[in-house]
Amino acid sequence: MERLLWASAPSSLVCGGKRGKGGGDDAVVDPMGAVGQLGEWLCRAALAPPPPPRVCGTPEGPPVTARRVRLSDGRHLAYEESGVPRESARYRIVFSHGFTGSRLDSLRASQELAEELGVYMVGFDRAGYGESDPNPSRSVRSAALDMEELADALGLGDKFYAVGFSLGCHAVWGALKHIPHRLAGAAMLAPVVNYWWPGFPPDLAAAAYGRQARGDQWALRVSHHAPGVLHWWMEQRWLPLPTSTVVDNTTHLPNKRDAEVRRTLTADGTLARKREMATQQGIHESYYRDMAVMFGKWEFDPMADLPEPPCPVHLWQGDEDGLVPVELQRHVAGRLGWVNYHELPGTGHFLSAVPGLGDTVLRTLFG
Repeated sequence: MERLLWASAPSSLVCGGKRGKGGGDDAVVDPMGAVGQLGEWLCRAALAPPPPPRVCGTPEGPPVTARRVRLSDGRHLAYEESGVPRESARYRIVFSHGFTGSRLDSLRASQELAEELGVYMVGFDRAGYGESDPNPSRSVRSAALDMEELADALGLGDKFYAVGFSLGCHAVWGALKHIPHRLAGAAMLAPVVNYWWPGFPPDLAAAAYGRQARGDQWALRVSHHAPGVLHWWMEQRWLPLPTSTVVDNTTHLPNKRDAEVRRTLTADGTLARKREMATQQGIHESYYRDMAVMFGKWEFDPMADLPEPPCPVHLWQGDEDGLVPVELQRHVAGRLGWVNYHELPGTGHFLSAVPGLGDTVLRTLFG
């Protein structure tokens, strides 16, 4: 697997030197060549840490405008509530937003159905996003424990529902691993996969990985193999490599609804405002730490190290998703017989834009 995912390294990163016109061994010119230059750049990256975050509420940082709770380690999480009042709710959901998202994201279910079923939902800025304090020790486990501490701070009871979208589903996987006793149920919408999960057949994972844009492949390689230099890699402009289409929001989207949603949100400035809000404390603390956690070395493999949880688990996936390969999602669901898998034909990644899907999720969980 490791060999396959490194196989398409560009020649500028492959060991070897230039040769003179004679072609013999004694004609080698600058034997270190690009390797030596790359080593120098990497040393600079390791010695020059990312810029410090502009923490909300500090003299150098943005103002605090959201409601926040204080966690046991002193950090704050910003949150936003929707649905019915938490005191009168029958069901309580903690929602984990996706890459580039915020506490304002939700299932987009109708208020009428939320009131009918008695559903309360709280979204929160994951660590380093929006107005939640950064966490330099972010991990899959810490994301799950942040959900638990938020639920406890808001008095959501002994058990709550964990729901996530896209890359934010790593917090739900973490909850299923580390706090299953706190979950009344879980749902994941288009959850991002880690190509290095050992449960994937190497050929299947490598084929899906290879269909990504070249810049995305390299961004994930560095996220997994060298997360300590990820900020430098994403910001450098010395190497002749394309940038990440996911970060730039230019990924090819095969689903027509997805493409139209992106065009609309780009034209009216929504995507620019979402990015500004998400990264206001620093792009390293939000986007890049997200990438390092999601595509780094997990402490467990969801397909091998999770016993059947004491609660129902649902997973929704579009078969035309341009960001999460459907064949990998099918494999995950096939390995975990306790996952209730819902594949949506003719549907892409932006499931919140699918008419009525938020209501469908609530009815499936609580109806």
